[in-house]
Amino acid sequence: MKKTKNLINKNNAGLKPYIDRYKIQIVLYILIYATASACDILQTIIFANIIEKITLALYLQAVYACLLVLGVIIIKRLGWYLSNRIYYKYTNKIMAELNFDLAKQAFKLNSKTYSNNDIGTFVQRIVSDPERIVTNLSDVIITLMDMISALVIIIYITTINIYISLILIGLIIICGLLEIKRVKVFKKNRVDTRKKNDKINSLTTEIVRSEKDIKSLGLESKLEEVSKENYDLYKQSTYKLNMTDCNFWSLRNIIIEIVTIGVLILGIYFMDKGLMTLSAFMIVYSNKGYIYDLVWSAGNMSSKFAEIKVCKDRMFALFDDSRFATEHFGNVHLDKIKGEIEFKDVSYAFVEYETEDSDKKDRKRKKNNKDEKKIISTNQIFNGLNFKIKPNSTVAFVGRSGSGKSTILNLMSKMYEVDSGEILIDGVNINDLDKETLRTGISLVNQFPYIFDMTIKENLSLAKATATEDEMIECLKKASLWDFVSGLSKGIDTRVGEGGIKLSGGQKQRLAIARALLRNSSIIIFDESTSSLDNFAQEDIKRSIDALKGESTIIIVAHRLSTIKNSDVIYFLDQGKVLDVGTFEELFERNELFRSMFVAENLT
Repeated sequence: MKKTKNLINKNNAGLKPYIDRYKIQIVLYILIYATASACDILQTIIFANIIEKITLALYLQAVYACLLVLGVIIIKRLGWYLSNRIYYKYTNKIMAELNFDLAKQAFKLNSKTYSNNDIGTFVQRIVSDPERIVTNLSDVIITLMDMISALVIIIYITTINIYISLILIGLIIICGLLEIKRVKVFKKNRVDTRKKNDKINSLTTEIVRSEKDIKSLGLESKLEEVSKENYDLYKQSTYKLNMTDCNFWSLRNIIIEIVTIGVLILGIYFMDKGLMTLSAFMIVYSNKGYIYDLVWSAGNMSSKFAEIKVCKDRMFALFDDSRFATEHFGNVHLDKIKGEIEFKDVSYAFVEYETEDSDKKDRKRKKNNKDEKKIISTNQIFNGLNFKIKPNSTVAFVGRSGSGKSTILNLMSKMYEVDSGEILIDGVNINDLDKETLRTGISLVNQFPYIFDMTIKENLSLAKATATEDEMIECLKKASLWDFVSGLSKGIDTRVGEGGIKLSGGQKQRLAIARALLRNSSIIIFDESTSSLDNFAQEDIKRSIDALKGESTIIIVAHRLSTIKNSDVIYFLDQGKVLDVGTFEELFERNELFRSMFVAENLT
């Protein structure tokens, strides 16, 4: 697959690299559109000349002028056609490159960043904002040309009479001041509207993904209330945005109407006094719409710039590590991880910061100190955690909910980063290891794995592109999924739908396990990966895990203690501390709390 160079990074986050890449095409587009706009201006002037010649009974000259206008119109239409072809071709390219680079940056963000933000926050920035920004940039060029055209015509009109000229200049100044005020208010309201739109997108995504749970729990009414509340807030914000613009535009248009009537009355007065000809008056009257065009274009361009600024700030915020933290890796590369893991005095806390929605006082504080973040709450998970796992051993972490089991796995796989202390892989600090070493050396099977909208074979090939079909089948057998797959009409080539919707929860977990087994990583982590399996499938998976013993370091987190009976070592956790360590038999014999949990599990 052809690799595309990332045009932006956190030190160079802006639109310039994209514009520079196609600057020749952009300049060509501007020149062609400018030529078409010049023809439009020329067409208006020639029409004015035709009116003058008709009033003077110079009919033959008027006909020649009409033929000249026809030629100008053909050139104008051809110019607009060619400029549109360039526009559609290269705006799509720039937009696609922006989408792609933003998506690549999204892959670099750490897991905590995703957990601290709504889905819509990323979807809008990656998908919608680039489209808006490219569309508005091209609109700015078009609007600028329209402004120049209107300005030239107005200058032409003002040469007819000095008094009309002064009135029009005054009108432009007044409308310009109104637009400055309108754009300032527009920008503030637009930021608020986009935030509320992000929330709607996040909520809609969650509802679509969890529709079965919503129905099964009878949450339709509750979700309808939440949806209505969010849509009402978005509606109010949009209404405020539109009505504010409407108020400014209405005031501006009333002023323009009054001044236009004043110009016409003045023109009538000058004709009565013999200071203006009928043809000159007709030229002023027929082109009075350009006054609207100039003022409207100026205001529209200001709105476009404000929209571009909002979109640009939102998009490239993804490259601001203080707002959207990214993953950080070292430069140490290990060809093959042995699988030794050590936690040395590890401390970690979940810290919740204020969101972008804050009151005026908070916004002022953040403006004065951009790097300062207000902490809402802190939940200390570990404080000086220590343990060491031998290579190729099978180790389990058990304990009640909230004891820190899954957090250990996230730290171990570098989804999270420690606040203090060290995590060592084969004696090397995990922060010093490069991305390839960690991602190829560690496989993680989550409790709720994501299955892609591909065939079973394609889902497996994501783990190992060079895997043969026989290797895939062997892993499916180990994961107790082959009996199901072999019974499908298309077998391993069966498409599973978005998120694996055509599979049951247990089947999705087994496919994810098969995917992990196919990678054959030195460290394989199972985070509640048998939670959706029935007892028979669970036994099959246990045998598969047991078969891996001695080949890889196996890390297991499970609520059901029966799934970890054959582990070499079990760490029994509670409230972020290791209460006890030993084999299943040792813990069952000496630890009353562990024994009571196992007994309670088997009684239910």
